[in-house]
Amino acid sequence: MNSLLADTPQSDFHSWRYLRNTARRLEHLATLGLNFSNSSILELGAGIGDLTTFFLDRGATVHATEGRPENYAFLKDRFDEEPNVTTQIINLDPPPKDFNNTYDTVISYGLLYHLSDPIEALNFMSNAAQDRLLLESICVPGDHLAINPHKEIQSQAGSAYTGLGCRPTRTWVYEQLKERFEFVYLPTTQPSHIEFPTDWTQASYPAATRAIFIASRTPIQNSRLTQELPMIQNAV
Repeated sequence: MNSLLADTPQSDFHSWRYLRNTARRLEHLATLGLNFSNSSILELGAGIGDLTTFFLDRGATVHATEGRPENYAFLKDRFDEEPNVTTQIINLDPPPKDFNNTYDTVISYGLLYHLSDPIEALNFMSNAAQDRLLLESICVPGDHLAINPHKEIQSQAGSAYTGLGCRPTRTWVYEQLKERFEFVYLPTTQPSHIEFPTDWTQASYPAATRAIFIASRTPIQNSRLTQELPMIQNAV
């Protein structure tokens, strides 16, 4: 690793492990064919902005937010001269009480499991989403409903700011979203990455297992989405 990047947000978000995960997630998101043109987007937990340009390049305006000051400083500098991106420090642990803006779509990729109170975070996301919420999170397998508090290394740029996150079951996230949105979908596919299982019936799994959810106020006609909680998905 370049010594100039040591102990900076880039040293975490631009590690080979993280870059590989980010690439596979964006590849997968592109295959879903969702339209972001002329839409307003609230991106929560944007980190240093590695996902932000995906939406920007598809004609959206993005309000990119991040909770960690060291990450936010990099994010703000990165998009300081981009007219279609605004930035703000927002920590969802706990969520701010005075944030009343709404957006066409809320994006939360890789944030929920870093929060100690995912219920309040989902309330915040739901209130901010006029139409859609795109959520990606580490979720443990299982049909039971559980949040599963989980300690994280507080000093790492890509970890829980408070040092306490969660590892909810996929079923718990699905049911929570159904309480807040009229329509909840999962992709029939998963990113081609070891952390995204395609068979949720296996006896053993990687240390981190991730799932993607799309919640909406209006129905989405898309053959790559299902309103069921699929046990078998395909890799993209």
